[in-house]
Amino acid sequence: MMRDISLLLIIGLALIMVLTLDFHEKENFYIEDEVIKDPNLYYKDYTPNPSDLIISRSDYANKLYGFWLGQCIANWTGLVTEMDKIGNIGEIKTGEFYTREDWGKPDQPNIWSNGDPSDLSSTIDFVFVDEGGAWGSDDDTDIEYMYQHLHYVNQSSILTGDQIREGWLKHIKKEEENFLWVSNQTAFDLMYKGMIPPATSSPENNPNYEMIDAQLTTEIFGFFSPARPDIALKLSHLPIRTTARQNSEWIAEFYVIMYSLASYGNEDINLKDKIFWMAKQARKRLPSDSYSAKMFDFVKNKYEANISWEKTRDMVYHKYQVMQDDGYDITSKNLHCNGCFAAGINFASSIISLLYGEGDIQKTIKIGTLCGWDSDNPTSTWGGLIGFMIGKEGIEKSFGRKFGSNFNIHRTRIGFPNKGMDTFSNMANMGIYVVDRVVQEKLGGGIDLEKGLWYIPDVGIHIIEGSILDNRSIQK
Repeated sequence: MMRDISLLLIIGLALIMVLTLDFHEKENFYIEDEVIKDPNLYYKDYTPNPSDLIISRSDYANKLYGFWLGQCIANWTGLVTEMDKIGNIGEIKTGEFYTREDWGKPDQPNIWSNGDPSDLSSTIDFVFVDEGGAWGSDDDTDIEYMYQHLHYVNQSSILTGDQIREGWLKHIKKEEENFLWVSNQTAFDLMYKGMIPPATSSPENNPNYEMIDAQLTTEIFGFFSPARPDIALKLSHLPIRTTARQNSEWIAEFYVIMYSLASYGNEDINLKDKIFWMAKQARKRLPSDSYSAKMFDFVKNKYEANISWEKTRDMVYHKYQVMQDDGYDITSKNLHCNGCFAAGINFASSIISLLYGEGDIQKTIKIGTLCGWDSDNPTSTWGGLIGFMIGKEGIEKSFGRKFGSNFNIHRTRIGFPNKGMDTFSNMANMGIYVVDRVVQEKLGGGIDLEKGLWYIPDVGIHIIEGSILDNRSIQK
C-alpha cells in the first residue's frame, strides 16, 4: 500500500514538473517571439516574391542593440585620446603619434587639456559602463538618436528640411555647452536664423562644409534601409547636406553605404571578407578624381603591401598634411589645429582602422583610438558597424563581459521623453519601426508580423559615383 502511494506521489510530482517546465517554455517562447509592432503604422498585406531578400526583424533588433552598444564602447574609448595627436604643423604641436606600444600606457594631454590626461581614463584603455549603469550620449551618437526620433514622431520615411531644422532647434541647446563643433555649430546657427537645410551646408553660407560633422551623424541611415544602399542614400541626402558638401558629403555617403550593405548577402561569410567587400562597394561612390577616393586607395595599397598601420598612418600624415597631395589643401588654409576636425584626414585615419582591424571589434577600436586626430569618430563609426554585424551577444563574447544597457541622451541633448533616459532595447525597437515604414514606403517590400520577417525586393547593388552635380536637385 505504502509502495503504491509513494509511486503515485512520484508520478504526480513528475507531472507537476513537466507542466511547470512546459509553462515556462511557452512563456519564454512568447517573450522571445513577442511581436514588435508600430501602433502608428498600417501594415499592408504583402505577397512575397521568390527573389525577395528575407530579414528577421527580431535578429535585426538584436543587431541594432549591438550597434548602439558597440558605438558607445568605441566612442568613449576613443574619447580618451581625442586630439592627443594631430601632428606638428602650425602653432599646436603634439609630438610623435601613438603606436600599438602605447596601449595600456598613460594617456597624454590633448590640445585643450592644459597638460592634463583624460579624465575618463588615466591610461589608454577601453572605457566600459557596468550592468545597471548608463552610457552618456556624445556628438557621435546623439544626432543619430535625434534623427531616429524625428523619423518616428514625424511618421516619415524621408525627413524634410523643415523637419530637420525643427528637430535641431528643439533638441539642441542654444546658449549653454551644446556639444556641437565646426560645421554642425555653423549649420545650427544658420537654422536659428531661419535658414533651412540644405542651404545650411552651402559653401557660400557655411565655411566649415569640409569638416568631419556629417560622417559622425548620419551613418544610421544605412541601417534604416537594409541591403538597399540606393534608398539609404535618398534617406540620408538631406541630413548629410545639412552640414556637408563635396568630399565631406561623399565620405559620409561612403559610411551610409557600408551600413546598408551590412545586411546584404550571406551572413556566414568571414567578417573580414564581408567588411572588405562592403568597403569595395562603398568606394564606388567616391569620385575617382576626389581626394577622398585617393585617400582610400592609398591606405588600401599600403595595407595590401603589408606595411604596418603605424607606418601607414605616418605616411598619410606626411602625404596629406605635410605635402598636401591629391588636392588636399587643408594645411594651406591655416585652420585651428591644422584642420584636425577635417573630413579628409579623419576619413583616411578611419580607413586605416577599418582595414587593419580586419573585422575584429577590439582590434579595430584599439587602432582607431591610437591613430590620432579626432579619434573617437572613426572608432564610433566602426564600433557601431561591427557591433551591428556581431550583435549584442557577439560584443559580450568578444570582451568576455556584459555591459550597461541604459542611455542618457540628455547628457548632450534636450527635450526627449522620460527625462532623456532610454535603453538600447527600446532604441533598437524604434529603429525597427523606422525600417518597417521604409520597407513599405520606399523599398517596395512588405512585413510579416506573425513570422517577424521583412521581404525586400533584391535589385542588386548599383553604386553610382558621386558628383557635385548631385546637389543641383536640392535647394541651394
